[in-house]
Amino acid sequence: VQLQASGGGLVQAGGSLRLSCLASGTPFRVNAFGYYRQAAGKSRELVASRSGGSTNYADSVLGRFTISRDNAKDTVYLQMNNLKPEDTAVYYCNIRSAWASYWGNGTQVTVSS
Repeated sequence: VQLQASGGGLVQAGGSLRLSCLASGTPFRVNAFGYYRQAAGKSRELVASRSGGSTNYADSVLGRFTISRDNAKDTVYLQMNNLKPEDTAVYYCNIRSAWASYWGNGTQVTVSS
């Protein structure tokens, strides 16, 4: 299984980006998925996740970011609106099955003030 992340870039504060994470390889049942981020000099943190019927967001992105999944396209999305400079980080997608956790390549998001 491979996860291909895309959609990062440079945006001004207040702008929007949509991250995509395409899963390919052996089909599997998805138990949970999410996005994490790691800013320079900081630990990786959870941004948003969904497991079963439950969706969770970091307090810092609540109301601005939305995580979703298109089963037909095997793709997970993170819609990011009203971006702030503090959202600047490398973003990683994560998809978990019952027995494994898969990570996408990081995609850089830079928000200028």
